Amino acid sequence: MKIKGNLVDILNRKINTAEIEISEGKILEIKKIQPEANLPFLMPGFIDAHVHVESSMLVPSEFARLAVVHGTVATISDPHEIANVCGMEGVEYMIENGNQVPFKFYFGAPSCVPATPFETAGGEINAGEIEKLMARPEIHYLAEMMNWPGTVNGDPLVMEKIRISQKYGKPIDGHAPGLKGELAAKYVNAGPSTDHECFTAEEARGKLELGMKIAIREGSAAKNFEALIDLIDEFPDMIMFCSDDKHPDNLAFSHINELAARAIAKGKDLFDVLKAACITPISHYSLNVGQLRAGDPADFILVKDLISFEVLSTCIDGKMVAENGKTLINSIENTLLNNFNTSLKRREDFQVLAKSTKVRIIEALDGQLITPEIQGEIKILNGFAESNLERDILKIAVVNRYQDSTPAVAFIKNFGLKSGAIASSVGHDSHNIIAVGVDADSICKAVNLIIEAKGGISAVSESREEILPLPVAGIMSPNDGYQVAKAYTKIDRLAKEMGSNLNSPFMTLSFMALLVIPDLKLSDKGLFDGQTFQFTEVFI
Repeated sequence: MKIKGNLVDILNRKINTAEIEISEGKILEIKKIQPEANLPFLMPGFIDAHVHVESSMLVPSEFARLAVVHGTVATISDPHEIANVCGMEGVEYMIENGNQVPFKFYFGAPSCVPATPFETAGGEINAGEIEKLMARPEIHYLAEMMNWPGTVNGDPLVMEKIRISQKYGKPIDGHAPGLKGELAAKYVNAGPSTDHECFTAEEARGKLELGMKIAIREGSAAKNFEALIDLIDEFPDMIMFCSDDKHPDNLAFSHINELAARAIAKGKDLFDVLKAACITPISHYSLNVGQLRAGDPADFILVKDLISFEVLSTCIDGKMVAENGKTLINSIENTLLNNFNTSLKRREDFQVLAKSTKVRIIEALDGQLITPEIQGEIKILNGFAESNLERDILKIAVVNRYQDSTPAVAFIKNFGLKSGAIASSVGHDSHNIIAVGVDADSICKAVNLIIEAKGGISAVSESREEILPLPVAGIMSPNDGYQVAKAYTKIDRLAKEMGSNLNSPFMTLSFMALLVIPDLKLSDKGLFDGQTFQFTEVFI
């Protein structure tokens, strides 16, 4: 196969008209040719430098089908989510499923499973299993080390996992939101070499100066692009782009190509932007991904221009996998794997006797994972603590999906629901069922829809009940990715019709039990203070 185009040589910072010859999945030769009118631009493919494929609600094979349409050829994929549900069996599932399609998934060994001892998870990966994973060629790095207190304080178990990764010469991903100064220096010195959790330029610059690479994150919930993109001018060799968590409707629309276009629109240097989007992950993680050089794997994309990065076609290992906005990867028959063992709930399970009208409240912030603790007044009805709709203070509940136990109930602000409830078994990190609603009845109905389906996202209004089943580990669908995206859009629309003005209510919901991100979160065991790493009281 021979292809002509205006070849974007990112490493040498130039563009030449060229013809590439491809044979047996590799670039055999690159020849300069005379310029021709209307040739597309030929460039390396995009790489997502940190993503949890499970957050797309799609199995890897379906994620790939959607991603290649946007020019993505590879991902640095952390199977942390399914590992928290199914342990090592879940990691194996992701590797095997991803291997069945022409796409380059680079999986890491989940470092923090379970993420904390303050929640109930379904799986565990210990240091011995990290050793087994690191010995495998399919595992390319130690996935995000979320236990930053253990890292800076030299916790023996944490340091053993880091030592194992270093023994195999594989990089260690970081996760240290808000860490600065001496603590950040201790964290970096311990081994982590990347971070995707920075939400201010000051924090990111401090870590860059310590030698960390920063993956600028723009996902369905956490959006840090605007705050961080100017750092590419100062640190062009240290920046990457990532989505972290991307819901199916967003993945159907765009991927890393959108971040490249937004960076160019802000006047950033073309070659700096494309280095971040296409090259730096290859060198950092030692990926077998082509950079458009003779002898490289034939991984590249054709784009209409270098402004919008509208993708005309995507090639991986010499095989065309997308053309003209259509995926060429066929769906495969996907097997099911799950861990779901809780019984149907009663409305009484979500009723809590009021100890006062004043409560601690989780403040959900659109586009952020951090949730400040605020205080406010709830309503009391027949002695029970109830939502205060006038002040947008709603009930939130987390239900243990691995065994029967009493749900944890607290209060949250900014979800905006005027009626009904929404619920999800995608609930980072342990993926228990998490629900927000106006009353116990609605929450109970939404939760039971998920229990009956053994996983999914649901919405219950006064007149409708909707569920998107997620039978793979309770967090993914085995079905066609585009159909899942349509179903997700429908249920997302219902949540917004019920009053939510969040950009992505279900994605925001999924992070309200993420204890490793401050300040206030809810686990299945109770309300949790992410600053002190201790449980706290709902009532004041």
